[in-house]
Amino acid sequence: MNEIKSDISPARDGYVGTRPVRPDGVPKVTGAARYGSDYAPAGMIHGKVLRSPHAHARIRAIDTSKAEALPGVHAVVTGADFPDFPDAYAGPERIEKNMFHESSNVMARGKVFYHGHALAAVAARDEATAKAALKLIEVDYEVLPHVISIDEAIAPGAPQVHDGMTTRNVTPAPTTPSNITRRWEDSLGDVAAGFAEADEVVELTFDSVPVHQGYIEPHACVAEYETDGSSQLWVSSQGHFTMRDLTAKMTGMSPGDIRASAAEIGGGFGGKTKVYLEPVAMMLSKKAGLPVKMTMSRDEVFRATGPASDSKIRVKIGAKRDGTITAGEIELYYNSGAFPGAPFINGCLCAFGQYNIANQHAVGHDVLSNRAMTAAYRAPGSTQSCFAVEGVLDVIAKKIGMDPIDLRLKNAITEGTRQLGDRTVTHNGFVEILEALKAHPDYAKPLGPNQGRGVAAGYWHNMSGHSGATCLINSDGVVTIANSSPDIGGSRASMAMMAADTLGVPYEDVRSEIHDTASVPYGDLTGGSRVTFATGKAIVGACEEVIDQLKQRAAEIWGVEVEAVEWAGGAAHPSSTNVGKFEPLTLKELAADASATGGHFGASYGKTMSGHAPGLSAMFCDVEVDPDTGATKILNFVSCQDAGRAIHPAYVEGQMQGACVQGIGWALNEGYVYGKDGVLQNSGWLDYRMPVASDLPMLQAIIVEVPNPFHPFGVKGVAEASMVSALGCVANAVSAATKRRMTSLPMNPQTVLKALDERGEEL
Repeated sequence: MNEIKSDISPARDGYVGTRPVRPDGVPKVTGAARYGSDYAPAGMIHGKVLRSPHAHARIRAIDTSKAEALPGVHAVVTGADFPDFPDAYAGPERIEKNMFHESSNVMARGKVFYHGHALAAVAARDEATAKAALKLIEVDYEVLPHVISIDEAIAPGAPQVHDGMTTRNVTPAPTTPSNITRRWEDSLGDVAAGFAEADEVVELTFDSVPVHQGYIEPHACVAEYETDGSSQLWVSSQGHFTMRDLTAKMTGMSPGDIRASAAEIGGGFGGKTKVYLEPVAMMLSKKAGLPVKMTMSRDEVFRATGPASDSKIRVKIGAKRDGTITAGEIELYYNSGAFPGAPFINGCLCAFGQYNIANQHAVGHDVLSNRAMTAAYRAPGSTQSCFAVEGVLDVIAKKIGMDPIDLRLKNAITEGTRQLGDRTVTHNGFVEILEALKAHPDYAKPLGPNQGRGVAAGYWHNMSGHSGATCLINSDGVVTIANSSPDIGGSRASMAMMAADTLGVPYEDVRSEIHDTASVPYGDLTGGSRVTFATGKAIVGACEEVIDQLKQRAAEIWGVEVEAVEWAGGAAHPSSTNVGKFEPLTLKELAADASATGGHFGASYGKTMSGHAPGLSAMFCDVEVDPDTGATKILNFVSCQDAGRAIHPAYVEGQMQGACVQGIGWALNEGYVYGKDGVLQNSGWLDYRMPVASDLPMLQAIIVEVPNPFHPFGVKGVAEASMVSALGCVANAVSAATKRRMTSLPMNPQTVLKALDERGEEL
């Protein structure tokens, strides 16, 4: 497909924009859907992982002989069983990877870097035997000092997480070891001159703690290594192609020898983009000669998989009295855990992304600590920096006496606006979002005592990436479409709707599936709000190739040139009366006669897509704070996003509402709590407080549609943008209700009471 702009009308007829029944609904509500731990090949055994009891320790020796001798144990592996990798970085700077670090996170070699770090694994006839075998593994540790928080890690003389590691991307290169593993910096305009123009300058520091993505299903997989070297892998993840490739690398296999299948996924939100169990299960299966199932406990999920980074951020913004922002500056530190990889560059790029600010400066730091390696969480990195920026803007709005939405309208990005990272805005939509939000009747509602209203806006650059799809026409005219992207947010429905409208057939005649890595072209991870955009383009591409085949067949039947045939309404038609008087040939008719007229119809399509649009959101919420307990109640929440075109509006609303709920939890209650020994204290749902239905009001979602001209249906990604602004929105509302500027997350009752007791009123 070409990338030429098309004229898209949001009123286009068809299934797009409607709310049909989701194709995965019945299996999920009846319990028939199969998740990662539901697969059980013949002869399957069970794998369990031995995890470090220390936050930081050198592994002097591991003795697995007693475990191997236990009856019922089929295999034991340690880091020595896995290939070694050079300590080298590869890939684009923003998302670079280091296979030495990635593989060391899956199975420790030489040192354990956090409590819960995997250092051995056992496969046995049942879980009880596997757990018993773990207790027989003898490990000689040399316990080392540890650091958990950012402040601890960057303090002078702090214990070093990685011996001899220095800060990269600094000139001249430092020679002193540091837990700051990387620095990134960029500027736009003249920041000093911008601050000199300002009538008001506000500078504040913000911090947040690590939080979990909150997916209900724990990590699980099944691996089956065949005697001929081929293998099967069933994964509950956000990308079975990625899991296949990383498993192959970490076990010394070829990706082509692994057929990975996407199980249903019980939530991910970025947390299931990394491998943890898959290479271990495959290596155990190879050793045992039997299929191996591995499932994490909830405690393991919290201790050994990646949370979102905690942060320490300083923001300085200058503005004129008319609301023009003259300069913005941000300095941030993100905690990446035991291995480099915090999304701090995202934080820098997205901090001021929604605003037209001529003078900007951002500098970010990736900080190591003795905690599990960080993982993505819905617009990774953007949420923390937006929380800080939106808090400073809230103060500026109060100082100059300007409505907070008007302040954002005054400085809203439009097509052509320059951004950090040598980028230029290519889409409109943000002004329309802000205007729709301000027009909402609830924005003018009066507030009562101890109540406050907060406004925030957010930016996420979204992703595009590679997607693959196939389209097959069955002899009865039923269409089977398959794609490479695990369905997390309703993509099977949206793919079926786009296919139905492209082919001109009923939605009910489309079967939408996710196929394994040997049956469909390659696809990148489901993440970055890319699937409806990028995989949707792949689906449309495959359907269009099938339409070309249908037109060619009709032309052959009629004895005319293919250029004389057009496809409309699910049928081939003569393009004009000059072609001849032929009755339309429907897709069902062509499919039924396919064997007799030249063969069946089908096509595959895959490529790296382009033309994606950023995700933008704005919202307001009303809260009430109890001055005696510090408890915050959410009274009302209204969020607004530009979907480009809402393929399935109910799914778009669900994405917006879900993101807001997660943002509310991050803002008010959630957070990891560590003891002095570096051990996580709240590794379960009882002690890790997530919002439940009774904590929330009805969440109102406003969908704005400013079509993306680089997508056949106008799609812009929607899954993450509301998450970006939710933290700042709640924080600004609590600040208004308490008349204290809240700069630390979570704003739990203890934090709020302390602010009320120890500080006077402030903006």
